[in-house]
Amino acid sequence: MTTDALREELADGGLRGSFLVRDLRSGDEIGIDPDVEFPLASLVKVPLAIATLDRVRTGELDGAEQVLVRPGVAGPPGLSRFRHPASVAVEDLVYLSTSISDGTAADALFALTPPAEVGRRLRDLGVRGIAVRHPISDLTDTPAERFDPAEVHLAHTLAIGARTSGRGHPVPQLDVSRASSGTARAMADLLQELWTPTRIDPDVAARVRELLAHNVLRQRLAPDFTSDSSTWSSKTGTLLNLRHEAGVVEHDDGQSFAVVALTESRVAAAAQPEAEALMGRVARALRDRLRW
Repeated sequence: MTTDALREELADGGLRGSFLVRDLRSGDEIGIDPDVEFPLASLVKVPLAIATLDRVRTGELDGAEQVLVRPGVAGPPGLSRFRHPASVAVEDLVYLSTSISDGTAADALFALTPPAEVGRRLRDLGVRGIAVRHPISDLTDTPAERFDPAEVHLAHTLAIGARTSGRGHPVPQLDVSRASSGTARAMADLLQELWTPTRIDPDVAARVRELLAHNVLRQRLAPDFTSDSSTWSSKTGTLLNLRHEAGVVEHDDGQSFAVVALTESRVAAAAQPEAEALMGRVARALRDRLRW
């Protein structure tokens, strides 16, 4: 299937997206609008994990240090749903932030390594095109949190209809000039550095790969890339009408592909399982074009 046909399939399913699939061995790649900038939502937890673990490696942080985390407003699964304060080691916060996408754990890490420092370390790795601008707590203060659950579709209507041609948005978390943002190509570059390290410490890269392999959110691309002869390691990102995933599929024959899907929906609904499945079908079709 051609990229034009896949783009049309996305449009028919109410999605607009930026996709990139790269053969990590040859460097060959195929994509759909891979240089369009999107707010990254929880995908920024990958550079956060790299920065934190590298600081542990150099002795700037103690991985065993206990951090007191106080529950806030209940959000997605994780520490925010705790009823009492808890002490969690720095390296365990990295696990919670990366593998179960715990926003409260991520913000405890951002308190130790602020967004600007995470961004600087990304640039030191030679990764361009990813801006880390704010903690994860900023993602929990959107119009969706101000509507009754029965009216959350109104927040999605605002998200869909208010974007400017320059990717700006009155909702700051959806404005690429104010939110933590990046492109599919930049995320593929980051995955390339994790799987074939040149500047990142190999032990740090190996630990982040392990955390991505243990990602528990597997409803998007995982069904199309997981099998008895392959391993899928990834991170998801979700915010209002945005649904993202970035990961690597490793095949038993030695082939490995970085797969990045950044999408925004034009359907005003919070639950869209068909959009999740469509993302996977398009990403797999692109991978198949490269592999075969």
